[in-house]
Amino acid sequence: MDKNFYNEASAKKLGWEPSWFGEKHFDDKLVRAIKKWQRDRQLAADGMCGPSTFRRLWTERQSDIDDHKPENPHYSNYIVYNGEFFPIEWDKFVLWSEKGGMESKPGHYYDYSGRAKRKIRYFVNHWDVCLNALSCQRVLDRRGISVHFLIDNDGTIYQTMDIQHGAWHAGSARANRASVGVEISNAYYPKYQNWYVKNGFGERPIIDDAWVHGSNLEPFTGFYPEQIEAAKALWKAIHAATGIPYETPLSQFGKTSTRYVQDVPYGSFSGFVSHYHVSKKKIDCAGLDIKSLLDEIKEED
Repeated sequence: MDKNFYNEASAKKLGWEPSWFGEKHFDDKLVRAIKKWQRDRQLAADGMCGPSTFRRLWTERQSDIDDHKPENPHYSNYIVYNGEFFPIEWDKFVLWSEKGGMESKPGHYYDYSGRAKRKIRYFVNHWDVCLNALSCQRVLDRRGISVHFLIDNDGTIYQTMDIQHGAWHAGSARANRASVGVEISNAYYPKYQNWYVKNGFGERPIIDDAWVHGSNLEPFTGFYPEQIEAAKALWKAIHAATGIPYETPLSQFGKTSTRYVQDVPYGSFSGFVSHYHVSKKKIDCAGLDIKSLLDEIKEED
């Protein structure tokens, strides 16, 4: 068997790079590096990164993923997809393994460790109805569910797991397996404005003209501008990492749809959505004009 050909095919299927073994190319040097890596871990040293070797390698990288960050003078922060790093143009970003990070608990998501790269079709935006991201993570832990990203009141983004995994955030197995999600901190009810002021965040915008599923909602608190900018930076990084297009469900008038869209959970739609696009039972993130924000991203690019 041509081991160089095997390793190149394996890398394409599973999503690893020669650099994971300290090499640059699919050649005999890589075969020797893989053999050494395998011998050091009492594995069969055949020089080929097959499924068993890849699972072991993937698990080791995940346990200290921040140690594998690329050294790049232009970027300091990265999102992680199947053990690979993709830059995010946002200063306030924390991985699960970094100091101050938050990590989803094992057993609270679909664990796709060591498998072929997950195909991700759409990105779901949620609001958390919590006072901050830490409170949200604690609620998720207690409920036995999860989400890939959290955006705090000050715009700090937390990644809680590799997006290779399927977080339990969108309400059904079908939706969870096809998507990535973010919880954007927002307590929703205007009665919490005093808490935000007392804690130095200032008043939130009040949204009083939002419609969802054909109903006009009572006034509620919206997102801070810093959170909106953080979301845009995250969407941009997700687009680059996964290929999810800058699309969102539209109304007949070409604006962001305010209704459930069956083609999102059950069809072939690919893009950025709110939770209400996925489920008739949800109203988040009503008032979030995804189309306009995506248009801004495209103009900036």
